[in-house]
Amino acid sequence: MAKSKSVFVCQNCGAESAKWIGKCPACGEWNTYAEEIVHKETTNSTKVPHGFSDVVKQKPQLIKDVAITAEKRIDTTSSEFNRVLGGGLVEGSLVLIGGEPGIGKSTLVLQVALRMKNKRILYASGEESASQLKMRSERIQEAESECYIVSETSLEQIFTHIRNVQPDVVIVDSIQTISTECIDSSPGSITQVRECAVALLRFAKETNIPVILIGHINKDGNIAGPKVLEHIVDAVLQFEGDRHYMYRILRANKNRFGSTDELAIFEMRQNGLREVSNPSELLLSQNQNDLSGMAVAASIEGIRPFLIEIQSLVSTAAYGTPQRSSTGFDSRRLNMLLAVIEKRAGFKLAQKDVFINIAGGLRVNDPGIDIAVLAAVLSSNLDMAINKNICMAGEVGLSGEIRPVARIEQRIGEAEKLGFKKIIIPNYNEKLYKTNNYKIEIQPVRRIEEAFRILFG
Repeated sequence: MAKSKSVFVCQNCGAESAKWIGKCPACGEWNTYAEEIVHKETTNSTKVPHGFSDVVKQKPQLIKDVAITAEKRIDTTSSEFNRVLGGGLVEGSLVLIGGEPGIGKSTLVLQVALRMKNKRILYASGEESASQLKMRSERIQEAESECYIVSETSLEQIFTHIRNVQPDVVIVDSIQTISTECIDSSPGSITQVRECAVALLRFAKETNIPVILIGHINKDGNIAGPKVLEHIVDAVLQFEGDRHYMYRILRANKNRFGSTDELAIFEMRQNGLREVSNPSELLLSQNQNDLSGMAVAASIEGIRPFLIEIQSLVSTAAYGTPQRSSTGFDSRRLNMLLAVIEKRAGFKLAQKDVFINIAGGLRVNDPGIDIAVLAAVLSSNLDMAINKNICMAGEVGLSGEIRPVARIEQRIGEAEKLGFKKIIIPNYNEKLYKTNNYKIEIQPVRRIEEAFRILFG
């Protein structure tokens, strides 16, 4: 027989209280406490529902006596997805994929499930019906695969389907729609998300079957639910991008079995997601005409280099108050760079509107594109085009110096591979590479004035 009690739980951080309070003492949010009924079993059993075996009890042993075994990985047949996971899906792992609504999380996971050959997949969806998933699979146009789909929101029923189907991989879409009978609170609440995730984690570790969870995000961009959800899973993947553009980025915020520096780039099409193996060619303009206000930056995302196009427009302020607007670039950093170019290089932009855009709809946080941003701004201000065979990389300091950037050899190699003739880099990075290894002309600079003389004479 189960005992029940009423507790108040913060829907933002999961803190519990015996009574309702207006402000959460843990996270500081207001009016986030909601009453939930929690049942506690009187027995000491902690088994996974429907009879999954308990974890084999182990004895403590010296760390030097522990045998190291390489984890077995399942090939997802997607090179980009494998890259982010660290080489494939580890058996018995719990992977959480989060992203904005409509960004393509379900399409990505279903596409991976349909492409996995000789693997039995169980796709449990709490958001879409079986017919909706069938229509999505027809749009993806994948070959016949051993993928079972079920529309279910009960955790106990999902375990029943798992026992009947005996899958090799389990997919749950989404964890916020799943509920267990052990908790009386509504699906998506802090308690429900935590208990369902813990039960799926126990199942994955006991049966050695990998589980992929899809999670919603809140208005702050974080995965909805308790923070413990991100702690208990083995990998947290963030699927991001602008829905108005076709590019999507999958990056790892946490990965116990691989690096968090890897990222994958996909192109959203009508028939699903296409892997982008060389994003630089797609992010650069194909316009052969010399246009002012355009500069190419050698950027690094994670450990992957690619070239991006910075677009700028500088015009006289129409209403007296100048505007500063940026798309894909930090607006506060833009204001700082404009102050540097005015103070250190003598270009007066205080009474002019400045607009910055990174082509392709990507958002880049790499400080190594600072010099390209300033070059694009100055190109638009002077109405002088930058040679299309020149790219650049370098961080701009407050005193106008060009600071060194990370992974300079990879940036140079990517520029050379795409046919650029010259690259401008910080002088401090000169000792980190061997000039004889590259055919591209490498131009080191110390200050922004030197870079501007090279670009504009």
